Amino acid sequence: MRKINWTQWIALFVFASMGISVVFTIYEIFTAPIKQPATGPHVTLRGDYIFLLFEILLGIFILLLPSIIARRFKFEIPGLVYILFIVFLYGSIYLGTVQKFYSTVPHWDKILHTFSGAMLGAIGFSFVSLLNANNKVVMKLKPGFIAVFAFCFAVTMGAFWEVYEYTFDGIMNLNMQRYNLSNGTPLTGRAALEDTMTDIIVDIIGALFIVIVGYFSLKKGRPWMERFEFKRKNWKKEPKTK
Repeated sequence: MRKINWTQWIALFVFASMGISVVFTIYEIFTAPIKQPATGPHVTLRGDYIFLLFEILLGIFILLLPSIIARRFKFEIPGLVYILFIVFLYGSIYLGTVQKFYSTVPHWDKILHTFSGAMLGAIGFSFVSLLNANNKVVMKLKPGFIAVFAFCFAVTMGAFWEVYEYTFDGIMNLNMQRYNLSNGTPLTGRAALEDTMTDIIVDIIGALFIVIVGYFSLKKGRPWMERFEFKRKNWKKEPKTK
């Protein structure tokens, strides 16, 4: 009996969820109003649905990106890493944005940022491991340096995400960085920076946790970190057969 590949099933479920969301979002784009009504409750506008569609399509592309990169550079992505990656995207794009968990579930944004900091820290360890396994790169690094690299990698990716939020807040007049209250009242001073800074802080906490665990795992023979290691495929070209 063939063994069930849970990674493929989870990926298929996420792809199906996002595909259905694309269809419903396109429908909402054609039916949603362009401007807020003069009276009555606040409604979701066409521009909001257009940005939502962009995020869903971007999420689908990002889901495919690891497989594309792995084939291009000839390495294997560990199933555990890919599952964590899929779970994060599902929680961020589908649950967070499509199902509005960001506004309905307390601290959902901070939970995801903590999770992503830890996940990116683990990926940072894996990148160094991938280079060390490449016989074309002469580099054997100490666990302390690898831990510092993984930490910096995770925090840098978190900073890039805040730049993304800031950019699209300006372009699309959104409120991803929570500089306005839900009723549109602008925040000032430290209050306007609170969401951005707490996102970066929990990114650091998540990355620091995984870096500490990874450091001691490397010092003791890294049995735990092997689950996160990217495996380089054979670099030697196979001889051509006549």
